[in-house]
Amino acid sequence: MRSKLISKLMSIPAGMIFLGIASMPALADTREHQADELARFKQYAGAPVDDFRMVDVFQTQIVGDWNVIVWPTINTAYLITVDKTCAKLEWAKGFVVTQETSMRVTKTFDFITLDHQRCKIIEIRPVDYKAMLKDDKAKTPAAQGGGT
Repeated sequence: MRSKLISKLMSIPAGMIFLGIASMPALADTREHQADELARFKQYAGAPVDDFRMVDVFQTQIVGDWNVIVWPTINTAYLITVDKTCAKLEWAKGFVVTQETSMRVTKTFDFITLDHQRCKIIEIRPVDYKAMLKDDKAKTPAAQGGGT
């Protein structure tokens, strides 16, 4: 019986195995990881601003029930908080940041949209992302001379 099971497993195409692995939940999808990331970004978040310049989106990250990080460039990040009526943001596979004003995201006119929802932006805080990366690098064991 065991040899039949092994034979069946061996007959599964490699692509199917990869698909199964790729569909496993990522670390970024866990509530604990999102809470850790939110706390980390909040440490480097500045005072709220009304808007920020965005020509394109370099990267995004969901960091909780009502928070996302948006990188309009590789070294610039913003912590955005949406209205608490936004449902299940923390489980969204992705989202879109609207831009009603040319090349700007504003808390007055723009939204985070996902799953047919328009989540009102209630706060935008710039993140000192360069300082965060510098501090992260200083905390690594290799940077402290404790590498293997």
